Amino acid sequence: MEPLTTAYPLKYSVPKARVVVVFLSMVLCTTILCLLQVKFFKPKIKDFYSFEVKDSRGRNISLEKYRGKATLVVNVASYCQYTDKNYIALQELHREFGPSHFTVLAFPCNQFGESEPSSSQEIESFAKGNYGVTFPVFHKIKILGSEADPAFKFLIDSSKKEPRWNFWKYLVSPEGKVVKFWRPEEPIQSIRPEVASLIRQIIMKKREDL
Repeated sequence: MEPLTTAYPLKYSVPKARVVVVFLSMVLCTTILCLLQVKFFKPKIKDFYSFEVKDSRGRNISLEKYRGKATLVVNVASYCQYTDKNYIALQELHREFGPSHFTVLAFPCNQFGESEPSSSQEIESFAKGNYGVTFPVFHKIKILGSEADPAFKFLIDSSKKEPRWNFWKYLVSPEGKVVKFWRPEEPIQSIRPEVASLIRQIIMKKREDL
């Protein structure tokens, strides 16, 4: 009588070498996908002009429209001991150097002595009516704390200087980097040479590109 032989299928008949090859192929594909993601989907490094803000009527405005200019960003207030002096000086600066290569960007804020209690549109009307400002006055924002506006937070983080009162000024280069800052009590005469220097660089670069 012949011995009973029953053939059972082997569940793990794939050679170990093939398993290793498949595993290494998966690792290689994953690595390539990660590298491609880093190369093509790398987050863009932020600069000041890469942010969006709101105008006095609450409409979204891209700061990209100011790229290529020198900008002086200021947190303003209507009822402050520095209001008159600063608004007059800022408008003079804007008239002297703007608008082709330079602009002042005003951001109302009520976090310092509650000296900016009005609505955004009222603030804009106040600045234009009393001081004849021709530079943009944006929506009222917060610049301190967890609700700080991202664009202004960028200025603070870049300069390592947080405003302690109204009318702090940040000079931003045409590329969107913070160049220098000034406190409210510092005279406009200290700002003018820095602005003029940036504008000269802008004009020289344009001539070189022609």
